[in-house]
Amino acid sequence: MSYPGYPPSGYSAYPGYAPQGGESAFPPGSQYPYPTGAAGMPPMAGGAYPPNASGGVPGAGGYPAFGGYPPGGMPAFPGGQGFGMPGAGYGVPPGGAGFGAPAGYGAPAGGPGYGAPAGGPGYGVPTGAPGYGGYPQPQVQSYGGGGPAPAPGGYPGGPAPSQPPTMPLPSAMSATQGTIKAAANFDALRDAEILRKAMKGFGTDEQAIVDVIANRSGDQRQKIKAAFKTAYGKDLIKDLKSELSGNMEELIIALFMPATYYDAWSLYNAMKGAGTQERVLIEILCTRTNSEIKNVVQCYKTEFGRDVEKDIRSDTSGHFERLLVSMCQGNRDENQTVNYQIAQQDAQRLYQAGEGKLGTDESSFNLVLASRSFPHLKAVVEAYFKIANRDLLSTIGREFSGSVENGLKAIVQCALNRPAFFAERLYHAMKGAGTDDSTLIRIIVTRSEIDLVQVKQAFTQIYQKTLPSMISSDTSGDYRRLLLAITGQ
Repeated sequence: MSYPGYPPSGYSAYPGYAPQGGESAFPPGSQYPYPTGAAGMPPMAGGAYPPNASGGVPGAGGYPAFGGYPPGGMPAFPGGQGFGMPGAGYGVPPGGAGFGAPAGYGAPAGGPGYGAPAGGPGYGVPTGAPGYGGYPQPQVQSYGGGGPAPAPGGYPGGPAPSQPPTMPLPSAMSATQGTIKAAANFDALRDAEILRKAMKGFGTDEQAIVDVIANRSGDQRQKIKAAFKTAYGKDLIKDLKSELSGNMEELIIALFMPATYYDAWSLYNAMKGAGTQERVLIEILCTRTNSEIKNVVQCYKTEFGRDVEKDIRSDTSGHFERLLVSMCQGNRDENQTVNYQIAQQDAQRLYQAGEGKLGTDESSFNLVLASRSFPHLKAVVEAYFKIANRDLLSTIGREFSGSVENGLKAIVQCALNRPAFFAERLYHAMKGAGTDDSTLIRIIVTRSEIDLVQVKQAFTQIYQKTLPSMISSDTSGDYRRLLLAITGQ
């Protein structure tokens, strides 16, 4: 399958892409001549790797105060289908103690609170800390510089200069849009009263619950949760769990988790116990921004009393381990401009590390793909195709296998078209017999305030069917109704 935005098929017909068959964003071949084959490859000058275009690594941002679920643990989910592990708990192999185990929600067996380690306090509350803070919610992600493509025949305003410039690279998706936005005239106490009424007495008014939850932002849901406890002295999540079950319960709980906590919780459950869910690690660590990764790493340590890098080292190995350790540093260059000369040198480096030699220099792939900005990597992809006459995704498939192949491909796919990457993950979660509900829930929830509009567009373009129609055919009942409401149907 041709990946949208990938040479030689041209860029996807999204805002910011060059039209099908249009001019390349990369400077003309006459400006930086490419060799025609392996024999014509010039050596790297001195073998030195060029410095980062950004000139430095962004520092870690401050971490906000933590909000709080009370200690005491949450009732367990029924044993559901783990990611790629039918019959297991959420993120846990058979016999594990994960999402749906008798222990606390997301806690080790015999543990206490909602997502807390044994002996810990509760969801988002540091030991001895009162109050209600909350983890950061999703921010709009920028996928590139958004600058114009060079005019046909040279650079804008005249012939190409003698030295290659640093220019913004057109973005695959410079403007993104979530399907869920903050409700106007929001009243947390009024929403808390609606939810209380929907759960009171015999039966449950699921439609009222869907109408509120699917039309409030993550920050607003946190305020509703706090207002419910203030007004009624009860925990909203416990009340909802007592009224719901199965996938609907899992989806509701995910929506009420702060975004940072949900990512940290997903990583924790992907690595706890025997076995590891590598694709969950890839999906989160290879697609998030630097600030998101650093917040998740801090949250992981605060909530679960563990170091995510140490857990990665103990649960993975080899080149996949090194790639994930690189990712969890959150130090990718995020400069949105591209130096095309360095991009060409990076492409040549990758060629010489793979197609241009016997064997594979895996460290060169890790260095380039783990540290360069996504706009820069998009330019590298185009330069690589001119050098190798083969696309970079194909080369990665030939040179690598298993989880490290999947991780490297995920980075390249996100550089080309991040919404298309998530569209592909959603499709594979639903195609064939059975549904990977945990992946479906995780992606729908985590992208709902960032770029789910673009994910839906990419899904339709790639698979010639709409995401809501596939959700409708693979799910049922209130679970389907809430998923469709989140996707804007």
